[in-house]
Amino acid sequence: MRRPTLEAVAARAGVSRATVSRVVNGQATVTPDIRETVMRAVRELGYVPNGAARNLVTQRTNSIALVVSESPNRVFSDDPMFSTVIRAASLELEAAGRQTVLLLAGSPESHARVENYIGGGHVDGVMLVSSHSADPLPGALTRLRVPVVSYGRPAVPVEIPYADGENAAGAEHAVRHLLERGRRRIATIAGPLDMVAGQDRLAGYRDALREADRRSIIAVGDFTRESGATAMRQLLEDDPELDAVFTANDLMAIGAMYALRQAGRSVPGDVAVVGYDDIEAARYTDPPLTTVRASHAEQAATMVRLLLALMEGGPAEPVIMPADLVIRQST
Repeated sequence: MRRPTLEAVAARAGVSRATVSRVVNGQATVTPDIRETVMRAVRELGYVPNGAARNLVTQRTNSIALVVSESPNRVFSDDPMFSTVIRAASLELEAAGRQTVLLLAGSPESHARVENYIGGGHVDGVMLVSSHSADPLPGALTRLRVPVVSYGRPAVPVEIPYADGENAAGAEHAVRHLLERGRRRIATIAGPLDMVAGQDRLAGYRDALREADRRSIIAVGDFTRESGATAMRQLLEDDPELDAVFTANDLMAIGAMYALRQAGRSVPGDVAVVGYDDIEAARYTDPPLTTVRASHAEQAATMVRLLLALMEGGPAEPVIMPADLVIRQST
């Protein structure tokens, strides 16, 4: 069967094609009785508006790009941050009648492909996730003049609205908690230093120790469980007397606790451990993990609301989400 057309609906309703077009596009220049007649014909014929043709008129696609600057292996790994952000952003967009288009940009080739796709007018706006300091997309997309917001403060100097957490303050809170527990040789496993979350959490760790006149003991991971275990072994080799470690995310904390057990160190008896994010697994480690709670779902939803406001021409100021310490048995 052929797809019903505007002309068929107009013939069934006894009105002009232009009148049908105004009704299905939601224009208010049609009387209620004519609108009802047209909509009855639409239902009877099973007419579905041509989205492509409508987009040509409205200059809107009703699609939003969620660009994650990581490889597929990283995005679909065991790190729950990505699935939480994608799910929360998609639900917020669905409630606003928008479609999410997931784009991965973890390589120079994919950067160019994503830029070309967005520059081709396939989406109305862009949300950037997991930005790195060498990422060319934030600058490229702002030059395209497409509405752009970021999950977290951008790692490059561009004027983009963003939703972020109190990373430095959360890290300071975690380290002060360890100091209050009597820990004196407090190490950290920092996140990637080409990412703002890694930089800010390291800065908060250093600030808290500087205030307490304690020296920093630093190893760097990449937010994965394996890197946390490797960094913890390095820290024990560099300073066997350390008695606490603050890790820049929970996955690295779980890896660190594994390495400590392998080395015959008890948690928290010998070494206290604090993570960051409060992922679900933090409640089920042995012992349960003290961590800084970061509301990734609410941050993602806030990012969507910032973008929708920006697309409507309104102000979109950065929003900073609070970070709270959740104390469990690992300290």
